Amino acid sequence: MQSHSARFVLGLLLICTATYARAEITLPAVFSDHMVLQRDRSNPVWGRAEPGETVTVTLANQNHTATANAEGEWRTELDPLPAGGPHTLSVSGTSGQRTFTDVLVGEVWICSGQSNMFWPLAWIHFSELEIASAHQPQIRLLTVPECGTQTPQFTFEGQWQVCSPQTVSQFSALGYLFGKRLHDALQVPVGLINTSWGGAAIAGWVPREKFAVDDYHARQLESWDARAAATTDAKQQAALAVYERELEQWKNSGSSGRPPRKPQDPRYSRDRPGNIFNGMLSPLRGYGIRGVIWYQGESNISHAYHYRTSFPLMIECWREAWGQGDFPFYWVQLPNHGPATNEPTESEWAELREAQSMALRLPHTGQAITIDTAEGRNLHPRNKQLVADRLVVLPLRRDYGIKVDADSPTYVSMDIRDGKIILTFDHVDLGLYAYDTEEPLGFAVAGEDGAYVRAQAEIISRNQIAVWSESVPLPANVRYAWADNPVANIQDRNGLPLAPFRTDDHAAITHHD
Repeated sequence: MQSHSARFVLGLLLICTATYARAEITLPAVFSDHMVLQRDRSNPVWGRAEPGETVTVTLANQNHTATANAEGEWRTELDPLPAGGPHTLSVSGTSGQRTFTDVLVGEVWICSGQSNMFWPLAWIHFSELEIASAHQPQIRLLTVPECGTQTPQFTFEGQWQVCSPQTVSQFSALGYLFGKRLHDALQVPVGLINTSWGGAAIAGWVPREKFAVDDYHARQLESWDARAAATTDAKQQAALAVYERELEQWKNSGSSGRPPRKPQDPRYSRDRPGNIFNGMLSPLRGYGIRGVIWYQGESNISHAYHYRTSFPLMIECWREAWGQGDFPFYWVQLPNHGPATNEPTESEWAELREAQSMALRLPHTGQAITIDTAEGRNLHPRNKQLVADRLVVLPLRRDYGIKVDADSPTYVSMDIRDGKIILTFDHVDLGLYAYDTEEPLGFAVAGEDGAYVRAQAEIISRNQIAVWSESVPLPANVRYAWADNPVANIQDRNGLPLAPFRTDDHAAITHHD
């Protein structure tokens, strides 16, 4: 056994070694072999080195230098490059050198959200076909592992991979299918960064210092901080022990009901404000990208009204953090879910979809309407190919100038005439169409009393629909596809469905003071 003085000397030696050991040049894991850099714009490169050390970054006849600050942090930018490669990226200084090979230049997209973005290619319809045909060496894949923390992270465990049947099966299905369609259309390299976390509410994706924008969000932040402060390792271990016992009892009982829920540690929860931003986005912030695709919202259903605030807040915070302007941000509007209904009803899912649509007021945003794509009883619809088709046309048209129909028809205005409401729609390319049956379905009408009844409807022109009900002689408002899983069938003849909407501003059932 070591004496007290021996342990003291050993501890002092370790401290001195840590203090005076030379730092090596390090970069976050987003820089690795097989990476893709964003074409036609400056690409930041950053890392750590000895304080005061001069670092040289070299790629494709470019040489850039940076000096590490007192904390050892350095940063520089590569000049814009056209699509192509492969290149070699070299980062060198007096403390060492890092070399990254097989670097391509093309289009880079972040793929983020909760479980429907996480959902791997191996779990969707026709997965065997998709995997077998994934010989795509010009597509590169990077997955950021789940990490929740209040401390901004410098890096993560992971590296870029060349897309192949061997590497693609566990990658985000929607992310890959989106990227494959981009690559097929553009014929340039495509880099896809998957930063999804199943079941995550939106709070985790917003920087905590930006989150408390109103009383509701301030209370959320206070609640999470209080829960985190009250949690210790011992308490968490005790909670996990209880869970293990309950899980074993559930297994032995042969129950067909839900298993017990595994307790989250409030300190590192995916839902604590700022945790995912710090753990999964901070190591990427500033990396050259074209834009973001997003599929999330299911975990915010019960508080959908407040998504009106938190969703655009998150988009603005990400754009601010990246420092690359208002980059494109496109999302999937939530699909139909639960038992189908053609009767008027209040709906949390409809209110969340409405909140998503409200974020379209931000510049360079767009949404793919998927009200007809789900399986009703399945929270994770497996037809991700159709979702990818609806999503990818947005950047193809808006960012890459390809002539393709992209936006679903959307409500613009209404006019009341002779007991009918005449609705006018925008983004109608080929003309409105009632799919599967000649009768337009999914409309409800109400008078000034706000009592909605199922309505009759008729397509009266290329972009107009008349709606009425004999039981509402003085109609005032209309709703369309306003249910968790509405029976609704209006499309443009190009196959893009009419976006759900309402013309009233009745109080939201998910508004929590």
